[in-house]
Amino acid sequence: MSLKPIRRLVIGDDGAGHGKVLFDGTAPNAHPSSMSAARGHTDLWVWDDTPMALSPTSDDGRRSYVFPGSVRGGHLRVVQSVARPAHYDRATDPENVPEHPPKVRPGCTGVWDRGGNGLYSSSMHKTQTVDFGLMVEGSRELVLDEGSTLLETGDVVIQVGAWHQWGYPTDARMAFAMIGADFPGGNGNAVGNDVPRAPAAAPAGIALTRRVVTIDRPDGRSAIVSDTPCPDVLLDPARPGLASQRMWVVERCPAPIVYETLHLPRTLEPHNGGSLLMVDILPPDQPWIGQVGRDQVQHWFERCGSPTACAWHADAPHPYMKHTRTFDYCVVMEGEATLFLDGEALSVRAGEVVLLKGVRHAWGNRSGSRAVVATTIIEGV
Repeated sequence: MSLKPIRRLVIGDDGAGHGKVLFDGTAPNAHPSSMSAARGHTDLWVWDDTPMALSPTSDDGRRSYVFPGSVRGGHLRVVQSVARPAHYDRATDPENVPEHPPKVRPGCTGVWDRGGNGLYSSSMHKTQTVDFGLMVEGSRELVLDEGSTLLETGDVVIQVGAWHQWGYPTDARMAFAMIGADFPGGNGNAVGNDVPRAPAAAPAGIALTRRVVTIDRPDGRSAIVSDTPCPDVLLDPARPGLASQRMWVVERCPAPIVYETLHLPRTLEPHNGGSLLMVDILPPDQPWIGQVGRDQVQHWFERCGSPTACAWHADAPHPYMKHTRTFDYCVVMEGEATLFLDGEALSVRAGEVVLLKGVRHAWGNRSGSRAVVATTIIEGV
């Protein structure tokens, strides 16, 4: 199969504290038909340890690794697949692999496989990772030991070390952050008894993002333990229509295998080798842009748990400029967003990816309709 080109922007520091575009073009590390004749992937970034080293000039999207990567690091990728034809017959599939007992996948460390794969489905497998999966385009069937669900454009799944299988009813693109995890006892089953959080009250006029959480229960069977609109939402009265949705928190490195994490303190600056996933719904800037000042912006960052992240100044290109010592993996899920750096503003459309290496920036919306940006934030050093 041929892969749809993915625009990838890498933003580093110019040495004077300003963001600089290091790369803006088609992501170069593409692997057509890497998983079957009907699906392939593009690697976006690889790291071996967390906190991640924020080299101002490196392009670690070109690195090789052994899937799924370092237990103290991880990798970022986009997987593309073509739809299963209506006339498809599994019995004549040349890539059909029968189901089999669990075994370590040959050539991989931290990957277990139970077969069942073919041209239009993955194997039933699990990896020693916590995965943030972002349904960028199309749909995918997610199959667990205890049920299945259809993920559609805009949905988010948090796979906490779970057995799972993918089916491909439509052409699809899905972005992933795969983060090395801690498997006590070597099995990756759930630890603790944190209860998944109930959904938040839906803000008037704002459609929240669906969050699906999967995990292997103590008996080793995978299940969906939460499937609701995002349960942790922060609104900004100064920006009507904005919703900052906290999806998951990785509190340390390697990531723990737990049912829920949203009880942890809110912040935009993970510590202890941690990371988090945010999905921000951005209304158009035009109605409010001239009415927000320093006090409102500072108050916003205080509510986010990161008051020192506020980089507001009178001449800033956008009021909500922030600066954190983090690596931000940003995927525009819907609409058209604008990335503001100190010296320029860049339009980024649905399906495009931005990688920010600890630089001052803000996300805005110069369009006439809402934009949605999903950001994996990883502690940097």
